Amino acid sequence: MWQFVRANLAYMLSGKLRSKKGYQPPGGQYVPADFAGIGVATAADPAIDDKVIGYLQELDIRQVRLDFTYGDTDNHVARFLEKLIAHDFNVMLHLVQPFAAAKAMHETEAQDEWRNFVADTLQRFGSRIEMLEIGSTINRKRWAGYTLDGFINAWGIAYNEAKAANIKLAGPNVTDFEPPYNIGLLAILKSRNQLPDIHTDNLFSERCTEPERDDHKILGHRLAPLGGFRLVKKAFVLQEIGQHFGVPVLHSPSAFWTLPRIHRILADGEQKQADYLARYMLLCAASGALHHAGWGPLICHREGLIDDGVEAYPKLERITHYASVLGKEFRIRPAFHAYKTFARLIPGSFYEACLDDANGLEVHAFSNENQLIHAVWTINGRAAALQDIYSGSDLAQAICITRDGKVLSQPVDFATESPVYLCWPKDRRVTVNPDAKLIPDLALHAHTDKTHFLYRKDGWRGAILASDTKEAQLLRDRLDPALIGAPPKETILRKARNAIWTIPDPRDPTRKLVIKQPVRMHPHKKLLDRFKPSKALRSWNGASELLRRGIETARPVAYFEQIGDNTLTKNYYICEYVAADFSVRDIFSAFADGATEYQGITPEAIYRQLAGYLLLMHGRGAFFRDLSGGNILVKLQADGRLAFSLIDTGRAHFYLRGTALSKRISDLTRICNKLHGTGRDRFMQIYMAGMHRDFGLLQRIPFHVYNAKVEFKRKLKPVKKFLRR
Repeated sequence: MWQFVRANLAYMLSGKLRSKKGYQPPGGQYVPADFAGIGVATAADPAIDDKVIGYLQELDIRQVRLDFTYGDTDNHVARFLEKLIAHDFNVMLHLVQPFAAAKAMHETEAQDEWRNFVADTLQRFGSRIEMLEIGSTINRKRWAGYTLDGFINAWGIAYNEAKAANIKLAGPNVTDFEPPYNIGLLAILKSRNQLPDIHTDNLFSERCTEPERDDHKILGHRLAPLGGFRLVKKAFVLQEIGQHFGVPVLHSPSAFWTLPRIHRILADGEQKQADYLARYMLLCAASGALHHAGWGPLICHREGLIDDGVEAYPKLERITHYASVLGKEFRIRPAFHAYKTFARLIPGSFYEACLDDANGLEVHAFSNENQLIHAVWTINGRAAALQDIYSGSDLAQAICITRDGKVLSQPVDFATESPVYLCWPKDRRVTVNPDAKLIPDLALHAHTDKTHFLYRKDGWRGAILASDTKEAQLLRDRLDPALIGAPPKETILRKARNAIWTIPDPRDPTRKLVIKQPVRMHPHKKLLDRFKPSKALRSWNGASELLRRGIETARPVAYFEQIGDNTLTKNYYICEYVAADFSVRDIFSAFADGATEYQGITPEAIYRQLAGYLLLMHGRGAFFRDLSGGNILVKLQADGRLAFSLIDTGRAHFYLRGTALSKRISDLTRICNKLHGTGRDRFMQIYMAGMHRDFGLLQRIPFHVYNAKVEFKRKLKPVKKFLRR
């Protein structure tokens, strides 16, 4: 242990832990043809072997990682390994010691058992595999079972057996980015002349929520940018550690995003998994620090590229031991197609350069014998206009391929969180605008079932959401902001600070759209709002972010704003009309007036359903800031349940983690204002129970303060009217 600590102190005090390469890929290196890999497993049924091999052939990935443990020599895992070898797959055989055996590696009996297992396995398969990997998440004792001395014993035995058989050895398989383990272990192995041929680390980026973000687990959310530990920099640091100790080749055998982690904040879990996979693999390939990066597992419900339909999770984490496929009903996820597209375009290419890294916009250039390939994307929820990045002639000549491999008839208008590949002939000189950046303040929900179209015309700018180009043109013509004009009296819904009115939906005259325009602003608001996005853009952003997080709201159709408008009123937000049966304000007002039910539904049932909706909203990082009962519309469904939908979304704020309790209470004081005290207490008890907390005195005080504030304003209103006469 002292040698482990001493090595870390020496390395860190030398300043080598802070890589001088920064977080941007340097460019000018080849991506190995065998760069992409996948973790595989099978089941007792031989038909599963053939299914898995068929999926691998469809992916066109030849590098596979197979976990192999005690007893596997005589079961379906050995059978599957033989088939993989027969189909000419390059196998990294990952030897996994059972937890109890790993825990006992200080004992002679356990050491002898391990030695026999390694020797027998290598005698049977050693000459036919690409390499042997030893170590399995060894920095997670609760998963792997190893003490430091126990792992060193296991490594020494395997090292001697592998070298005697002249087999390439990889390890020690640290998981995530925890450099002290890499430093300490490689220092010990070097002192024993037992270094691996390949340095392995499961370089996860899952905890960062996005591959491009600074890792907040190192210095905390506020200080994370100071460290700059993004994915590429982490790869640099780990590769430099290996190089320092004499192992310059770095592999990341396995990494993934689990769907439950994605669903904590975002709704489109499988789409986001595919986004993250593509972005992660592109950055790993661009870094030049990794010779190989693997995704795994191929098949499982929680994190696989293919869902086997079995929600039960094994006792041991699959990153430690991917033992078997549990189900038989397989469904390919978008991530499968995203990986297939990456594997077809990027491995074997030359990484030219990072052409744009403008705080959220990523443009990476690769080339091969036939074509130039630009991979373009943004961080989550943001957008950039492709016409701001490329010239019109370059876009006209580009072949646009989606993340999942679909070739589009023309390039999309926006780069979003879902990567696209733009391809040109190899000899074409394509110029990227060095000043290109994200569109300021604009949020997009990339995984809606429609397409976003850019609007720039006659001094106006905005965005339109439409099913296709034809529908987009229809909306451009019929919703031209220069022609919208004043709201007609017969369709106006509200006219105070904002005018809100309805128009027929150009796509379907039987339906309606809602238009919102600011018409009156207090002087102080006019001053402060000059430093904010327009009200139309704020409403668009609020709706887009809510939908990204799976919170129902009126569906956005378009927003328009006049460039350089000093009045702050020449902007329009257009959304679909929500045909609601009533609002939460109607319900709570009825209860306050003594009603014992509403539309045949008891208060208890309403409180529980509403609390569930708001817990989801807050849990996914939304702070609505204007959560009055009138802004929550309700549709009574055929089964008697309530479907909620938010409107007036322009004030909402959003976070990358659950909303803080103080902000939740701020929202809830508003919605409960119309509710009587007994109902408020019961509703809040249900809500707080959903957070495993009590509705105590400290949480009650803000409700009384807010109610007093509202009452004071109500009494002050006639005084203000009198003074204005």
